[in-house]
Amino acid sequence: MSDNPLYIAFVWHMHQPYYKDLVTNETTLPWVRLHAIKDYLDMVQYLQDFPKLHQTFNLVPSLLEQLEGLLDPDSKKDRFYELTLKSPKDLTESEKTFLLQNFFMANWETMVKPFPRYYDLLVKRGRYFLPERIPYILKRFDHQDYLDLQALFNLVWFDPSHREKDTQIKELTRKGKYFSEDDKRLILDKQLEIIEQIIPTYKRMQDDGIIEISTSPFYHPILPLLCDTDIAKVSHHEIKLPKARFRHPEDAVSQLEAAIKYYIEKFGRPPRGMWPSEGSMSEEVIDLAIEADLSWIATDEEILFKSLGKNKTDEELYKPYMIQRKYGTIALIFRDKVISDSIGFIYQDWPTEKAVSDLVKRLHAIQEEFSKAKTTNLVSIILDGENPWEYYPNDGRDFLISLYKILNNDLRLKLTTVSEFLRDHPPVNNLEKLYQGSWINANFAIWVGHDEKNLAWEYLGEARGVLESYERQHPEESSSEKLKKAWKEIYIAE
Repeated sequence: MSDNPLYIAFVWHMHQPYYKDLVTNETTLPWVRLHAIKDYLDMVQYLQDFPKLHQTFNLVPSLLEQLEGLLDPDSKKDRFYELTLKSPKDLTESEKTFLLQNFFMANWETMVKPFPRYYDLLVKRGRYFLPERIPYILKRFDHQDYLDLQALFNLVWFDPSHREKDTQIKELTRKGKYFSEDDKRLILDKQLEIIEQIIPTYKRMQDDGIIEISTSPFYHPILPLLCDTDIAKVSHHEIKLPKARFRHPEDAVSQLEAAIKYYIEKFGRPPRGMWPSEGSMSEEVIDLAIEADLSWIATDEEILFKSLGKNKTDEELYKPYMIQRKYGTIALIFRDKVISDSIGFIYQDWPTEKAVSDLVKRLHAIQEEFSKAKTTNLVSIILDGENPWEYYPNDGRDFLISLYKILNNDLRLKLTTVSEFLRDHPPVNNLEKLYQGSWINANFAIWVGHDEKNLAWEYLGEARGVLESYERQHPEESSSEKLKKAWKEIYIAE
């Protein structure tokens, strides 16, 4: 190891919106299930071959709750799952139309074209699914076409590592066409087998000290806006606010308390850190995190430099900070936007070797910059852990494995969890004030300000008011399942 290595904290954020309708018990979209077999398990399993490469995974509780729901034999799965089980001979015309419209929802370059039969079906349907052509397209597809489409849509979402390790999935991949009803059922059963491993694998690797697991507010709300939608004016003076101000910091408390309680139930210890949804920061969020006894919180570099009132410098970015408030102190780390966004959005279009080389060169340049300094520096690379990879060849596996092999043997670079770094190198720099915004343009304009979003906040506030009024008028129902479910819907809507 170098006398002064550069420390690197990867924080992979795992999240999907809450797709389950609590009234009908139906799940509208399949993305929790499909990302589970493509990203959630393999991303952490890669580190079993590289146990020195400690990393942090931010697991949103509402995602984990949905994963567990998929394993409940009595729960309804998503419509895509149910229509996969249905024999083509029993499909209605509208269901066949649904399959043709939705069962090509995978990256065509990296997930459809590598499967010749799947790509043939796409060509047969047409790249553009025009309503006036539906009757013609329906006539072109026969029983086996629908059967293969059902199987392939579910098969291509398996991460390549699962298609290699599991002999039955490997054989179905080799087969490639002429699938049977039994093949479809096997594919879906294998999906559930993978999902069943996800939470136990993360817990085991946490307990082994290879990873840290951090959390987010339970249903992934934008905490500053829950506390007060008017805060959007602070970072975006021209923004148009909802007609009715939404101001419920008590809901922010509930979302955070529920997340911590759930985390303890699943992982056997309280979380130390949090990625607030979308890196959204405010003074209220800092107070909430301190009161929740969290040790660290992460956000974007733009928040740092707007807080400091300075232009970006490496010296200021690559170190942790602390914020002292009335009820205590908490550490902050700040996301390197260029490196994080390069992995998330840029390298997918580069040859693997070039992309890995560019990333390592960037890290070496930072290490060299500080090699003679007495400071210990941290680069925080924070991004979605599931969304980038479908745009990479081989689901990003080639990129990640090539990168990990280099990092595993590079004495100048040392991977660490956030808490490990802060334990060994506590922050010495105090941040006096905190700019209030998110990782997207350092403001909240993505979630408030447009007419339809303002209307949504107004409807949410009105619905919440009705629920509060009902609760006051019916105190005898305060612990009823009906009321609990209603509040859960409010928190999901937030």
